[in-house]
Amino acid sequence: MTPPLPSLPEVHASVSTSRVGWRRWLAFAGPAYLVSVGYMDPGNWATDLEGGARFGYQLLWVLVVSNAMAILLQTLSARLGIIGGRDLAQACREAYPRPVSYALWFLCEIAIAACDLAELLGAAIALQLLFKIPLLAGVLITAFDTLLVLWLSRFGIRWIEAMILTLVATIGGCFLIEIILAKPAFGEMAMGLIPRLNGESLYVAIGILGATVMPHNLYLHGALVQTRKIGRTSEDKRAACKYNLIDSVVALNGALFVNGAILVLSASTFFKRGIAVNEIQQAHQLLSPLLGTAAASALFAVALLCSGQSSTLTGTMAGQIVMEGFLNFRMRPWLRRLLTRLLAIIPAAFTVLISGEQGTYKLLILSQVILSMQLPFAVIPLIQFTSNKERMGEFANSAWVRVLAWIAAAIIVSLNVWLVIRTFGDWLGAAGDYQWIVALVLMPLSVGLLLLLAYVTFHPVLPERLRAFGRTSGLVPETVRVAADVPPPVYKRVLVPLDHSEHDREAVAHGSSLARAHGARLYLVHVEEGVTSQVYGADAETQEVRIGERYFIDIAESLRAQGLDVELIVRHGSRPSDEIVRVAASIAPDLVVMAAHGHKWWKDLIFGTTINAVRHELRVPVLIVRH
Repeated sequence: MTPPLPSLPEVHASVSTSRVGWRRWLAFAGPAYLVSVGYMDPGNWATDLEGGARFGYQLLWVLVVSNAMAILLQTLSARLGIIGGRDLAQACREAYPRPVSYALWFLCEIAIAACDLAELLGAAIALQLLFKIPLLAGVLITAFDTLLVLWLSRFGIRWIEAMILTLVATIGGCFLIEIILAKPAFGEMAMGLIPRLNGESLYVAIGILGATVMPHNLYLHGALVQTRKIGRTSEDKRAACKYNLIDSVVALNGALFVNGAILVLSASTFFKRGIAVNEIQQAHQLLSPLLGTAAASALFAVALLCSGQSSTLTGTMAGQIVMEGFLNFRMRPWLRRLLTRLLAIIPAAFTVLISGEQGTYKLLILSQVILSMQLPFAVIPLIQFTSNKERMGEFANSAWVRVLAWIAAAIIVSLNVWLVIRTFGDWLGAAGDYQWIVALVLMPLSVGLLLLLAYVTFHPVLPERLRAFGRTSGLVPETVRVAADVPPPVYKRVLVPLDHSEHDREAVAHGSSLARAHGARLYLVHVEEGVTSQVYGADAETQEVRIGERYFIDIAESLRAQGLDVELIVRHGSRPSDEIVRVAASIAPDLVVMAAHGHKWWKDLIFGTTINAVRHELRVPVLIVRH
């Protein structure tokens, strides 16, 4: 049973919570603020703007209901991380067969790319609105903001949280000023909290609801809460759950304020004047003349830029969590984030180049549809895992929580399925003569998604052979005793590469000690890499070669005098790492002991990196020693 890599290992359990009073609450505060930016990303702006412009304040209640569902689901995600010690991706990998787990991972990667696409386009539009930068150039510029994530990561998770909180506060401040300028009718706003729908507003309401709960946030939250050091006792975990609930309520209500402010601004500015708005650029252009000040448009664009940047930071982290969780595979963070961003840049740049600004709006809509398709595959497993007593123990969901969670899931899933079906129908209707090609693609895709959703939904009640087939691992207990009943290694052949430097003493000391303790044979290998040795090989004869041979012969004889079984091997070549690997292949050592020189950066380019070249080629333990 192989335990998974910890979530976000570079910052895992890096924040101390051993404080009292309000300071302890501050120690836990942060993860929900990173999550909350996903609820106010540029993808939400379009639905909020359209809802307010078309129906005034009537759909405010939809935002409130959506926010309540989001708080419930994000709280469950946090509890899974605190109590189960797993993020949602890790839990899926442990519970489902490998093919199902890989399918969920693939869908999640597409959803994260789609979310990143919306954020990239939102930031590019904001740069265009603020600085008149062409949209294509803005897309390329925002490609480099992933470097900001890498730079902040060096300082720990608290720096990233502080950055996000600053951006969120900026967004909130901009919209607070916008609402003051717009002078909304507070009585009509209160009436908007009363649930009511008609045939026209239903589609927009579904769009608002579908754009609110982001699937990648459900994977992200369970990992972020594990950046805190949480005790092992039930009291410690219960306290962590309480503080994270407070964190979620405060942060997500902040997101509710932003979404509500966008809808209220649109309703009080555009709906009152009968202006239909369904594009972000259009709203920006109209705000200044309607509100009587250029600051209105500027604040709107600044908030949009902050929204795109903050969402990007958390989206790239979610991509890392999903890959490591589903595959138990760790990619370098900079490469993972670059890959996520490239998957978004390519369609965005291509669309801007071919279709212009109108195409970007359609691409934003497509990104929301893709997110809707992924959402059921995150919500249903989350509820199942947090209701599992084997995984959660005494912290498993109570009956009333399960009822509320499944009601929320039913609403979210049914509305999102309806949205996807309607969108697929629109695509078929617009295909014209190529309708059969679109159907040929969409039909197998739809059937496959429905079968996968059915498997995930009914997984707990399926026969054991269907639940366990191809499973990557079982349910890993909280404490994995990896050292229990493990036989100690026995070394019979120890290989020690030497390079005629002051570091040889360290390598020989460790190698000979292990050989003596295990009764092993000690192999000393040196590679002559001078020009003469490269040309003439073993026939090389220079003063340097003779001195080198005498040096290594003396070492071998000294060790034999101490009772060790020693064999000296001298090779010739231009790449010592290649020769060491060839020697290892011929003698099959049980252990390789190498001395590190301690140089890095530009010295690696000059002197080379033998250790890395050797250890990546060998399938035996490599002990690296350094004075």
